[in-house]
Amino acid sequence: MDISPLFFYVFAGLAIACSLLVILKKSPVASAFSLVLVFFAFAGIYALLDAHLIAALQVLVYAGAIMVLFIFVIMLLNADAPSFDLGRSHVAVRWLSGAVCVALFGLFVWAFKNSAVHEPVAAYTVDAIEKAGGNTRVISELMFSEYILPFELTSVLLLGAIVGAVAIAKRNSGNPVKGGHNRAAAN
Repeated sequence: MDISPLFFYVFAGLAIACSLLVILKKSPVASAFSLVLVFFAFAGIYALLDAHLIAALQVLVYAGAIMVLFIFVIMLLNADAPSFDLGRSHVAVRWLSGAVCVALFGLFVWAFKNSAVHEPVAAYTVDAIEKAGGNTRVISELMFSEYILPFELTSVLLLGAIVGAVAIAKRNSGNPVKGGHNRAAAN
C-alpha cells in the first residue's frame, strides 16, 4: 500500500472521530478543542494534496486565530455551564431531530452521487498556476484583488462577534455575584 493513502485514511479517520466528539461532548470547551484537532487533520490532508499554503493557513487561521476567538467567547460568556441537555428534552424533539439528521444525511449522499465532476477552469489548471508563479502567488493575488470584500467582511464579522461577547459579558457583570453583594455597588 502506498504511504499517501495510508496517511489520508489516518487523517480522515481522525477528522471524522474528532468531528463526532465536537457534537457529542457536553462541555463547549472540550468540543472546541476537538474542533482544533479536526482543523489539524484537515491541514494534514491539505499537505498530502501538496497544498502546503492552504495547510499552513488552516493551522494559522483556523486552528490558531478562530479557535482562540471561540475559546475566548466561551470563557467570557461562561458557557461552560451546561445549558441544554438533550436527555431531558421531550421524546418528540429527540425523534424529530433524529429524523432531520437522517434526512440531511440522505440529501448529502444523493448530492454527492448526482453531482458532476467539474474540470478546472482554464486559468487555474496546474500548468497555468505554475506559469503565474505558483500556488501562493495565485491565491494571494486572488484574495487581495477579486475577493478583498469577503476577506474584509469576515474580519469585520469577527470583530463584531468579539464586541458583542464583551457587551453581553459586561451587561451580565452587574448581576449579584457569589457572596450576596453587587460588584458595581462595592465600587
